[in-house]
Amino acid sequence: MDQPRFAWGERTAVMGVLNLTPDSFSDGGRLASVAQAVRAAGRMLAEGADLLDLGAQSTRPGAEEVGPDRELARLLPALTAIRAAHPGALLSIDTFHAAVAEAALAAGAHWINDVSGGRRDPALLRLAASAGCPLVLMHSRGDSRSMNSLAHYGDVVAEVRAGLLAATEMALAAGVQPLQLIWDPGLGFAKDTDHNLDLLRGLGTLAAEGFPLLVGPSRKRFIGAVLSEPRPRARLWGTAAVCSQAIAQGARILRVHDVGPIVQVARMADALRPGNRSGPFR
Repeated sequence: MDQPRFAWGERTAVMGVLNLTPDSFSDGGRLASVAQAVRAAGRMLAEGADLLDLGAQSTRPGAEEVGPDRELARLLPALTAIRAAHPGALLSIDTFHAAVAEAALAAGAHWINDVSGGRRDPALLRLAASAGCPLVLMHSRGDSRSMNSLAHYGDVVAEVRAGLLAATEMALAAGVQPLQLIWDPGLGFAKDTDHNLDLLRGLGTLAAEGFPLLVGPSRKRFIGAVLSEPRPRARLWGTAAVCSQAIAQGARILRVHDVGPIVQVARMADALRPGNRSGPFR
């Protein structure tokens, strides 16, 4: 396939995580009302978030799947209020259900972020093709209940690359254009600590395929394992180190909970890169 060019600006984008769920691994239940979600969105935007990723279905290992109706009931009131309060904000929807993505796009969202890479609901790929919106394809295996049992690789970098290429072929066959696509290696999804570390060392191999890379290491368990830190919210500095490494290996988007500190990390890492990519996001 032709390697696409993508119209990014000259600096790494930071995506702020807004979990509208009671059971997400590090911040479940913290945004229990629409007003709290709107305040959190405003804070992240003020701290420098380039876009916000709204999720109403936890994808942590072992999470219960609630179905599209309950997911929409959680999502749409907050999405509508955030869109009204911040009309210029760029919003992404973290879902693997086409019905949820369709309703979210109609309510003012711009991106679809599919942790299943199009596996769970192929109609989502056709929706993205019709909408012409950016589509994040993440590498994963199984679902929340089975992913940990599927963390077996001979060469994790090569197998993740192959999985993302297969997801890309599915998306293109559904009519998605190459310039819509963003790759996410899926840190923590059907991967143990060593797999995640190997993936981070090998991100350059994925970046070489030409698709913008989104990396989401924020507060994840593998960081806790390396640092012997069981508290997800205490893993900021480990997250910062991973983000710096990801930028050095070609990541263009960082998906994080702690927007303010990671914006600083990204700006400094950008400035230190050969050729200095720092400049305005577009």
